[in-house]
Amino acid sequence: MNEMNDNPPQPCGSPPPDKITRRGFLARLSLALTGLCAVIVGIPVVGFVISPLFRKMKETWIPVGKADDFEIGKTVTVPFPAPSPLPWAGITAKGAAWLRRELNGQFTAFSVNCTHMGCPVRWLPDAHLFMCPCHGGVYYEDGTVAAGPPPKPLVRFEVRVVRNQVEIKAAPTPITTRL
Repeated sequence: MNEMNDNPPQPCGSPPPDKITRRGFLARLSLALTGLCAVIVGIPVVGFVISPLFRKMKETWIPVGKADDFEIGKTVTVPFPAPSPLPWAGITAKGAAWLRRELNGQFTAFSVNCTHMGCPVRWLPDAHLFMCPCHGGVYYEDGTVAAGPPPKPLVRFEVRVVRNQVEIKAAPTPITTRL
């Protein structure tokens, strides 16, 4: 008899291909549980990473001194508490701005952070320039870029005077282009 058998002969002790073995079941179960654990751990991690994109930055008017205490034409640094500090922020929960009283009685305020990498800038009164000592960024007294790698002018803060009290509208440290 020459009948063709559709099923090739199986090695001795091996189950037919359509039957699930205990080893195969446990392998699939372990892969499924591993995938479930990855999803359970992954969802909070992804949420932590993308949540800052949806968080509204808190801006607050912060008093920095009496208007009469600032000399006309002089640029000074004014420290203030961060508008939304984290409990563990320590010294980084303190902010500051460069504040200048103009001839017309108005005030101009700039962030103390360079727009290149966020380094603190210094005011050089004799040169009428802001200078970033870390990477050589230089800004004119109006905050525009004079030289170096900064891609944008210094961030300006809104300033108002309420009952002879100078207030700066502060937000968390401005995000730089490189971060």
